[in-house]
Amino acid sequence: MLKNNTIKLFTIGFTRKSAEVFFEKLRAAGVARLIDTRLNNTSQLSGFAKQADLQYFLRQITQVDYEHQLSLAPNKDILDAYKQKKISWQDYEKSYLELLKKRSVESIFDSDKLANACLLCSEDKPHYCHRRLAAEYLRQKFESIEILHL
Repeated sequence: MLKNNTIKLFTIGFTRKSAEVFFEKLRAAGVARLIDTRLNNTSQLSGFAKQADLQYFLRQITQVDYEHQLSLAPNKDILDAYKQKKISWQDYEKSYLELLKKRSVESIFDSDKLANACLLCSEDKPHYCHRRLAAEYLRQKFESIEILHL
């Protein structure tokens, strides 16, 4: 399953993407499982990425499995503090990575579960997004991970 012992771990955000672009990116990359890392995945603002709809579309359009993994989501306190500009991005990163460590999220995953998986959140780009931080954290724990942002 793993080519050259490398685990491909993808990340994607749904904001500023049409459903067609979003699902075609997943299909073209060969994503097998989408891991939803959002704290709130039921908001009407999520459009096609609202949890129940997303599960259906993934199954019907791309045959991709869906999993909501709250252990990879920031907690409300960290998220609110950043959104309200009470903490900087650097403080957010530090707090979020400490949270992942405290949760021991690496114990939830193994190489088979991460292989060709894709971490989802809402942010368009990965630069200021917790999905990138989660992927990088997991790469530290599973050294053979290659991160690819879709």
